[in-house]
Amino acid sequence: MTFCSWEAKRLVSLAIPVFLAQVTLVLMSVVDTIMAGQVSPTDLAALSIATGVWNPAMLALQGILLALTGIIAQFSGAGDKTGISHYFQQGLYLAGVLSVLGLSIAYFADIIILKLDTSPAIAAMAYDYIHFVKWGIIGFLVFSVYRNITEGMGMTKPAFYISLIGLAVNIPANYIFIYGKLGMPALGGAGCGIATALVFSAMAIAQVIYCQLSKKVDAKTLLANFKTPQFSTMWTITKVGIPISLATFFEVTLFACIPLFIAHLGAVAVAGHQIAASVTTLLFMMPLSLSIAISIRIGNLYGQHHFEQLKKAISTSYILAMIIAAVLAAITFFGRDIISQLYTDDAQVIALATSIMILACIYQLPDALQVSANGILRGLKHTAPISYITFISYWLIGFSLGFILARTDWIVPAMGPHGFWVGIIVGLSVAAILLMLTVANRFKYEPLKNA
Repeated sequence: MTFCSWEAKRLVSLAIPVFLAQVTLVLMSVVDTIMAGQVSPTDLAALSIATGVWNPAMLALQGILLALTGIIAQFSGAGDKTGISHYFQQGLYLAGVLSVLGLSIAYFADIIILKLDTSPAIAAMAYDYIHFVKWGIIGFLVFSVYRNITEGMGMTKPAFYISLIGLAVNIPANYIFIYGKLGMPALGGAGCGIATALVFSAMAIAQVIYCQLSKKVDAKTLLANFKTPQFSTMWTITKVGIPISLATFFEVTLFACIPLFIAHLGAVAVAGHQIAASVTTLLFMMPLSLSIAISIRIGNLYGQHHFEQLKKAISTSYILAMIIAAVLAAITFFGRDIISQLYTDDAQVIALATSIMILACIYQLPDALQVSANGILRGLKHTAPISYITFISYWLIGFSLGFILARTDWIVPAMGPHGFWVGIIVGLSVAAILLMLTVANRFKYEPLKNA
């Protein structure tokens, strides 16, 4: 593989603001969890169930709009402002359609919640949370469109600054609606739903204002002469975005389902798994941010028809991913005891969590490589293989093997939570191999000009 230091610097400069923005968004969830948990275990349980039902749906809708990043990156690389303007406008129409779909999904939440074996108080509060937070879906998707447009144009810093605004709104809004301040009713954990809806609305407004005032984005010009809906363009975005959306959904639901299948092992097993999952989710923000940067850079180079540089960018992306994987593995391995003690002082839970984190060290490499290959394919707008590769790798291979290892004696004595993590390692490894082969085949069977 060829390593280009200039490309590495460019990718890192794009990725760092994305990483900071992603971490800030994760911190909002942490704030919700801490503040709801301070009220009562019931509030925390309701918040956990509600977000477990709502977040996969919300992220799946956002995943469709993520197609805009690669599309706009190609137009930006080609200097085609007309194309950017057209897809920007049609992306906003699509966000409106997806918002209606999101509001409709919320009305089915009670069906899912009622089927869960939980107390009426928890179910009622979870239901209230979803019917508060659903009103933030419009702001969330509008923010996503504007963010994807600016990031596609190579500007990743605005999303970080705007996420800080979101965090600044989140804390006082939680305080007001959870505890009933300033004349508002005390809603407990359900109040986090109102706070989150306000956060998304504030971030959308801030993003719109920034893009309107920014000379680099020049949204005033891009949104001038607003065209009527073009369903062919909206379908193009959707067609590119659905595989990204499905991949996100498959991964989110994979980790969300594991606790359900180890619940019979008791609180220690679930808590140990949850600590390891929480830590690895936060660390995953680094390769995920690199993946977004990769999709932007690859899209720009493809739009510019700089195909030789495109090859260098791809190989540099893989090498950077391996470096990041090594750093994350080292952090996980050497910091596993200290990190676990931040979550709990229960010796059994700490022992289980630290042993799982050793397995998490192993999957850092395939995880970083598969998400980087994912970013390359998004930048090339060649997203169709992503959905079936992730489904096969995560569920048919990873989850199935994990279930066998965790719950049965078919291969080895039942391993409990560790079995699922071994399954995740195998699943991510398969995904990395298949996605990297897809990238290679994209050049082998559909050679690029001058490549």
